[in-house]
Amino acid sequence: MAAATADAMLLELARRGPDAAHQLRLDAQGGQAGADNIHNALLHARLSIIDPRPEADQPMHNDDGQVWICYNGEVYDWEDSKRELEQAGAVFRTHSDTEFILRAYEAWGIDGLLARLRGMFAFAILDLRQGKVHLARDRMGEKPLLYALLDGNLAFGSLVRSVLPFLPLPARQFSPAAIDAYLAHRYIPAPATVFENIQRLENGYCLEFDLASRQLKKRRYWQPQATAGDWLPELDRAVAMRTVADRPLGVLLSGGIDSTLIASRLATQGYQQFSTFTAAFPGSTLDESVDAADSAQRMGLSNIRIDMPENLAADFSRIVADLDQPFADPSSFPTWYLAREVSKHVKVVLVGDGGDELLAGYKRMNKHLRTRWRRHLQLPLGIRPSLDGKQGKLGTELAMSWTEAYSLRFSGMTPGQRRYLQAGRELQKLSYWRAADDIGPEASDAIPGLQSLLAIDFANYLPDYILQKSDLCTMAHGLEGRAPLLDHGLYQHLLATTDAERYTQPAKLIFRRAMHPALPADFFQRKKRGFNPPLAGWLKTSLAERFAGLGSRLSRQTDNLLDATAVDAFAQAYRGGKEALAEQMLQLLILDESLTQLDALRRALP
Repeated sequence: MAAATADAMLLELARRGPDAAHQLRLDAQGGQAGADNIHNALLHARLSIIDPRPEADQPMHNDDGQVWICYNGEVYDWEDSKRELEQAGAVFRTHSDTEFILRAYEAWGIDGLLARLRGMFAFAILDLRQGKVHLARDRMGEKPLLYALLDGNLAFGSLVRSVLPFLPLPARQFSPAAIDAYLAHRYIPAPATVFENIQRLENGYCLEFDLASRQLKKRRYWQPQATAGDWLPELDRAVAMRTVADRPLGVLLSGGIDSTLIASRLATQGYQQFSTFTAAFPGSTLDESVDAADSAQRMGLSNIRIDMPENLAADFSRIVADLDQPFADPSSFPTWYLAREVSKHVKVVLVGDGGDELLAGYKRMNKHLRTRWRRHLQLPLGIRPSLDGKQGKLGTELAMSWTEAYSLRFSGMTPGQRRYLQAGRELQKLSYWRAADDIGPEASDAIPGLQSLLAIDFANYLPDYILQKSDLCTMAHGLEGRAPLLDHGLYQHLLATTDAERYTQPAKLIFRRAMHPALPADFFQRKKRGFNPPLAGWLKTSLAERFAGLGSRLSRQTDNLLDATAVDAFAQAYRGGKEALAEQMLQLLILDESLTQLDALRRALP
């Protein structure tokens, strides 16, 4: 590896680690390398939350310098295990969770370590004694891990852009299948990325790379197991352990159930010193700031309202860059703005991510369950190109298996629209969502329908959409988000509850006894509004100038996968009154900006 390549990779990581940046450069014998003989390197940019002293910076090594770690995330509730290690003779130089992971690996190996970790993490451990590199991503997928294996050489990082400099220019080609997957789902599902030679490690998986054979092995290390017992003490434990930080901490509070639940447990446990932060959309029917402020006041918590800007023209390119690769959740934009302002007050926030996946809170699940009548019926129907997303909807569903068609309940472009934009080409796949690991593509239809849909969401929508957005938007501003509802101990306790307790109408009634007693009696009857920005207004004002030349740019960037005439006709249809195409238009504008940036980056890199 050239020194310029290592420097370029570290530079791309800088946005996620504003507090410190370091490199370990090794020669072929494992000694310190100069600029001209780098054989292996570990690079780290740090956001310091626990033990911000330089002693806790990374890469961090063990006592004899033979085991090194680079790590992103936060693990919790490890103090008892630390004392166990100390009793066995380990001497800790810091009070960081990074050093705990390092010492735990030395004592218990990779499997013993992973079994004990509770929290969010993506780490790399270089073991020069064994000639191995171990990589792992947390169970739920809160932290990202991207990697590339090319000609027996391995690179990895937290961003696609941080791995890209490792690839030689001819290997930096965009993936046509990934671009089609983005059109289908608004994002690119793991293990793919927008580049052919970069992959995304799935949640709950680990990798082992042998330095001698240059072979890479991947396996899943965790399967959830129902754990009997009352879930409420486990929730309180999950919340309390995520308040541990050496930096200021707050709570992101909407008008919804999940974030209010987190704030309720904090208030009940006596943590009134924390501020809550709420995004406001003045004048919008989707604004939840009044409800959130009322809830905070009832719970005795302070609330800071943050108004979302009406014009995002000046920030659009920066936000797309911080999303790393094509990613088109409209709520990414207010999430990014909220994180920017919150980071001026605190460095850690508790968030309510995960409640809908735990307790079937999405309306699309019930809609899809109403089509269970055809679970084993699939017809070999062709998909016709169509600008209108609703045309041929039933036929499209029947052309897919029942579980595969669930992806249409949350999609970007329909298969017909994708064919239209690709000048009528046959699609490689109707859906790129991966089958849930614990049920498999065939067995899923033998499991009660709702369980199948929840498992699919846990394998796809939660880690690669919800959590990817949360991680990228917060870390872009040096802010760490922590999600108590995604604690795997709490999840396994909820798995042990009955279906009648978990799946209610309205949703999440199981949480009623955990809510603050001062909240309104009708709290669970409130309409779910989501976190939706004024998209139509943005497309008519902030983003209007981006429509010019859109077709030709996308055709060129995708090597003619997208047809210029079709893209421009799609845009003209939207601007001509088909406002139902607004989210798809945002998809195309984001794809244009993202590919433009990435194309410039891949050509400029050493």
